[in-house]
Amino acid sequence: MRHFPRWICLLAALVLIAALAASAQIRGTVRNAHGDPVPSATITDMAGNPLAVSSSDGTFSLSQPPRQIEVTAPHYVTAVVTVAPGQPLMVVLHQPLETVVVTAYRSALGSSDSPASTRVLDVQQLQQAASPSLDGKLAQIPGFTLFRRSSSLVANPTTEGVSLRGLGSTAASRSLVVLNDIPLNDPYGGWIHWEELPELSIHSVEVVRGGASDLYGSSAIGGVISVIPAHPQTSGIQIVSSGGSESTLDDGALATVQHKAWSALSSGGLIATDGYTLIAPNLRGPIDQPSNVHAQNGLAEIDRALPGDGRIFVRSNVLNELRHNGTPAQWNATRLWRGAAGADWRGFALRLYGDDEHFRQTFSAISADRASETLTRFAFDPADELGAALRWQRPIATHALVLAGADTHDVRAEDDELLFTGTGGTLSTSARQRQTGVWGEALLTPANWTLSGSARVDHFSNFNAQQFSSSASPVQLPSFSETVFDPRLGLVRRLSQSFALNASGFRAYRAPTENELYRTGQVGQQVTDPNPNLRSERATGWETGFQADIRRYGSSLRASYFWTQVNRPITALTLSVTPTEELLQRENLGQIESRGVSLDYALRPVSWLGIDGGYQFANATVTKFAPEPGLIGKWIPQVARNMATAQVRLSRPRLGILSVQGRISGRQFDDDANAYLLHSYFRLDASAEHNFGRHLVAFADGENLFDRSIEVGKTPLLTLGTPRLARAGIRLNFGE
Repeated sequence: MRHFPRWICLLAALVLIAALAASAQIRGTVRNAHGDPVPSATITDMAGNPLAVSSSDGTFSLSQPPRQIEVTAPHYVTAVVTVAPGQPLMVVLHQPLETVVVTAYRSALGSSDSPASTRVLDVQQLQQAASPSLDGKLAQIPGFTLFRRSSSLVANPTTEGVSLRGLGSTAASRSLVVLNDIPLNDPYGGWIHWEELPELSIHSVEVVRGGASDLYGSSAIGGVISVIPAHPQTSGIQIVSSGGSESTLDDGALATVQHKAWSALSSGGLIATDGYTLIAPNLRGPIDQPSNVHAQNGLAEIDRALPGDGRIFVRSNVLNELRHNGTPAQWNATRLWRGAAGADWRGFALRLYGDDEHFRQTFSAISADRASETLTRFAFDPADELGAALRWQRPIATHALVLAGADTHDVRAEDDELLFTGTGGTLSTSARQRQTGVWGEALLTPANWTLSGSARVDHFSNFNAQQFSSSASPVQLPSFSETVFDPRLGLVRRLSQSFALNASGFRAYRAPTENELYRTGQVGQQVTDPNPNLRSERATGWETGFQADIRRYGSSLRASYFWTQVNRPITALTLSVTPTEELLQRENLGQIESRGVSLDYALRPVSWLGIDGGYQFANATVTKFAPEPGLIGKWIPQVARNMATAQVRLSRPRLGILSVQGRISGRQFDDDANAYLLHSYFRLDASAEHNFGRHLVAFADGENLFDRSIEVGKTPLLTLGTPRLARAGIRLNFGE
């Protein structure tokens, strides 16, 4: 028998041992839900003994790994992974109890890592809200209201501004609404066209409460509402159609096509109602009739994918609506076209946009017995807007991100009026506004900290203001310009994976709109005169609080104490009141202040039950006004101190989905002098749906199920909100 030399046997043994060791070694990668590597993730065994730490590219290796490992990283929830011998590991870390919000910091941050108070309504929450209008769906967020309590389906456009954080609004909105970084506030009046976008073209909505002028410029005093559009990624068709009481119709369609790097989307909608009479029944006269809206909208987009998750796109949308405002002679119409183009590539984002609007409105004087009215004015308000924005971001090392940007937009508008009282004639006012800003931001995420700092410089100018009248010589109105500096600081400290403390402070501003400066407005019998000497509102604020996530019950709670002070707030001061008319004028008050507490919660105790809601307490008062000291201590008009919402969702595959939404609001006042009290109310809505196969869903919605009488305003007569309404329809879905 032949014997091998000892050195050959020893070499073979060493090779065998090395092979066995290599086979026992496991390599893996840690990534987040977006596919980005997660560095500094800690890998331990189930007893907590450290095994490895992921490198800057997210990779790690294990020798003699146990059957199961735990992977943890700051800002993520721990993952438990079963190891398969000889198989590489791909570990994906999620944030299931948080929503990733981009709006607050222009980059993806989980809600627990965001110093700002945020809420997100996903496509499911939007779909299962009983109201067909976007503002009605957003009413699930406590503290969100229009200028008055009425729905946009029956409201005068000049009352459709947004109030957040208890700051109220005027004809303009103290909060900014954007679509993919492009402002949607009306270029002339600052109010919001809530029926502008087809409902199927909206993927979700992010709401950031608190000043954000450091990133967005003017109007972001109360916060930013970002509408996230649906992007064409697959081919398919969706159709929704419903009808109900008060002859309400809500129809929409969405078609998407995707082929290689190209994709396209086309969506349209019709929302209409015969409405209801706003004036309280005991105060109505022969001329009172329902307020309503009949609106059509459309949106089209073409996308081209670029290497590295980049894209270029072109988008256009249109709104055409007609509103009747409660009497035969009072109506308004809007035709609004918007166009946008942009690119996202290698850390850069470019947006180019423009819009063209034609707004028409009539005004009348109503007799004391409401038996007749007299046409007083017809106003035609054309406006054009052009804008551009550029944003850049770049990560530095593994725990830092820097961002910078610049934007500008220019508005040219007119107010052309035919006067039917007095000597009659014409009155025409034109002006131009421009805002240009530059900003920068830094985000640091070392270990369990999130630190943010940002600042923006804006130059706002109002110029070329002229007024022409058929009965007087031309008048050159005052021009003015302002340069504003708005910083913001934020801090988050995670004490554990499920509990974080946060704090932030900010400066913000809002420039007056041309509507506030030059145009006389009217809602019902309430007439508001303009003021060409208005100046911008300046705000200072801070908030602090915590967010807690309970993994076992799929629950989260965010609580914040907030304080915001606005200097030179633009408001409507009461000048005189008669049985047939209330006359007001826009003025810069001395100072208002809103301080309070907000709570947001989500609970998922079992798979078929979800509960979401919140509460806001806002002590919002006038704190300074030297010309009228009697206003100090008065409540800000149309702001309730207490407001709470809740949505309960029950889901069973065989039975369907039932969603019940409740909203309660405390008392508030309709005027600056707090003479007109509006009582508290409770409203209950419900929505139910059932799947019939893969392509068909039937649903039914009910609003104000208890038919509560909701006081909306006193102008100076009492007006009421939405009565009990019912609607039913179907949704069809073909494709992926």
